Amino acid sequence: MKQTIETLSVESLRVAYGEKRTTPEEVVREIIRLAERDSEMNVWITPPRMERIQPYLDALAAFDPNQAPLWGIPFAIKDNIDLAGVPTTAGCPDYQYVPREHAVVVDRLIRAGAIPVGKTNLDQFATGLVGVRSPYGETRNAIREELISGGSSSGSAVAVARGHAAFSLGTDTAGSGRVPAALNGLVGYKPSLGAWPTKGVVPACASLDCVSVFANSLEDALEIDRVLRGLEPTDPWSRELSPLAPELPARLVLPAGELSFFGPYADEYRWAWKRAIEKLESLGLPIEYVDTGLFQEAADLLYGGPFVEERWASLGGFIEAHPDSVLPVTAGILRPSAESSYDGASVFKAIHALQAIKLESNRLLSNAVLVMPTSGGTWTREQVRNDPVRTNTQMGLYTNHCNLLELCGAAIPFGEAAEGVPFGITLFAPSSRENLAIGAALAATSGSAQPEKTAAAGHTFVAVCGLHMRGYALEKQMLQLGAKFVREARTAPKYALYRLPTVPPKPGMVKREGQGKAIELEIWEMPLASFGSFVSDIPGPLGIGKVELEDGTEVPGFVCEGYAAAGAEDITSFGGWRAIE
Repeated sequence: MKQTIETLSVESLRVAYGEKRTTPEEVVREIIRLAERDSEMNVWITPPRMERIQPYLDALAAFDPNQAPLWGIPFAIKDNIDLAGVPTTAGCPDYQYVPREHAVVVDRLIRAGAIPVGKTNLDQFATGLVGVRSPYGETRNAIREELISGGSSSGSAVAVARGHAAFSLGTDTAGSGRVPAALNGLVGYKPSLGAWPTKGVVPACASLDCVSVFANSLEDALEIDRVLRGLEPTDPWSRELSPLAPELPARLVLPAGELSFFGPYADEYRWAWKRAIEKLESLGLPIEYVDTGLFQEAADLLYGGPFVEERWASLGGFIEAHPDSVLPVTAGILRPSAESSYDGASVFKAIHALQAIKLESNRLLSNAVLVMPTSGGTWTREQVRNDPVRTNTQMGLYTNHCNLLELCGAAIPFGEAAEGVPFGITLFAPSSRENLAIGAALAATSGSAQPEKTAAAGHTFVAVCGLHMRGYALEKQMLQLGAKFVREARTAPKYALYRLPTVPPKPGMVKREGQGKAIELEIWEMPLASFGSFVSDIPGPLGIGKVELEDGTEVPGFVCEGYAAAGAEDITSFGGWRAIE
């Protein structure tokens, strides 16, 4: 079998497995072939090998594919994230150790049926945005090998872009999960601080570190978020943040005036940004152009203030004990200078300044999404070798502010700056409104902020709110009937949701004028030729009726007869089936 960059995704593999066109083992063998083909690109530290992957393939027999949302989906892991029994190096051979347990995020993915295939290269100790700071070799760009791959999650990005994995885990403290995405034509999603656990991740700046995901589509990134999001009681940095339900913001916030661009394609990047603005303006969402200087103020605090000392707090002991084990450029960044004037008072002054900037940032982004270029340019690998600090610093121009201000970031491809030179934008939102960044990103990638009001000829929309949704047992039935997922949506605030005492439990949605709530659901498009048999197989008290959406439109969808509520648990307050199942 053959897998390409376009088809190696969560959705395509799920369909291929369901139709018996391939198996997870065949997919893994092809991944191994591709990784060996690309061995000179320095993507991997622990590359895909069947003897390491086979136990995970064997374990799939114990899973029900209909209950495991990532069954058989291969993924790559940045080598500062633990995979039990495999060395974690953080890009430093002398630092390596063999963990006994998976990082929490890796464990959650494996429990969902995903297959870890190997550990990827990175800028040493996740210190860099360029992808060339590794004793395991410079990771080459997936499209044009003379260009940098971006870092620090260099191998994780290139692994997905070259078809070595359907998705990959990276980390993101200052842009490491977004810059490589932009430079290799991928989606890179960095959730809010604490949304995904970081236990089992080698710290860079522990209070600012995030695990991130690289994927070929935003939909795939959302699939990963559903598995990884949630409080981990043993992780001191973990937080309980609401599940993502994409929603359009009230407005987009864009930088006023000319932005700075750099590198050999500076002019091309400038024109790509102007084209991006034109497309964003065509979405129909209100746009506000503002002075974004406050975001630069926050970015300056990350490496131009005492926060940089947190990296030394995590790694200083190792570097002091092993001074020859660390690359000179890495040590130079991590080691405090003899002239450093930072003291305890400096830390608190920076915290106080940052709080004031956060207040202004949250006000500015109230019900809004900030849009910036993911990167203001790129470099050749040779240029970075010749000027390692300045070139690296410029790569963080539009990313460094993110975690200090507790923002999430959805980096999405947005065409090309030049032939073979991808361009991308990032949509930022506060941690309390991550769904706005995702909603705006989905609108931008689809080219419209308005959902389709009518189905294609010969088809009908169907609203599903339970086991027919993606990742649940009856999704397979939807695919077999030729239905395609269209979008996530919510009902008008007029519905109650009940957990019916069936085996397995199912949701029942009942219209309650004046007493209900907006319920999260999915809109699918189904051929009319399949719709009749679909409806006839639905057992009572469920049925198909008109479901009113929050935009006032009505579509056919699952409803429940009112009498069933008497013996069922009222779960309306959860707002949807995904919140409890």
